[in-house]
Amino acid sequence: MNSSRCAACKHLRRRCPSDCIFAPYFPSNNPRRFAYVHKIFGASNVGKILQDLPVSYRGEAANTLCYEAYCRIKDPVYGCAGIVDQLNEQLKVAEYQLATIKAAITTTLQPSYLLDQSLHML
Repeated sequence: MNSSRCAACKHLRRRCPSDCIFAPYFPSNNPRRFAYVHKIFGASNVGKILQDLPVSYRGEAANTLCYEAYCRIKDPVYGCAGIVDQLNEQLKVAEYQLATIKAAITTTLQPSYLLDQSLHML
């Protein structure tokens, strides 16, 4: 048994075994991280997800679950999808602004370019 329980075992009020599936991904110094994940997905489901993955993917899976849980708590209706929609809207605005600026540059530079071409022909 570890001398310091992980955040999951502290939250669940249980002993933290030496082979605890949660310990590497939910350290005791960040209890809120597990609390979010537990509230949205449940400890049993998270444990099953982590157990079914190869060890090399578990860290990223824990980070993803934590982020998704945080987004769902922040926005219960849309969660991560709401953030994706916001980013898509920002991307559309940026693409529109870029197209507008490119068009302005093209119309501004064209007359001088044509003037330079006509001077070279003389």
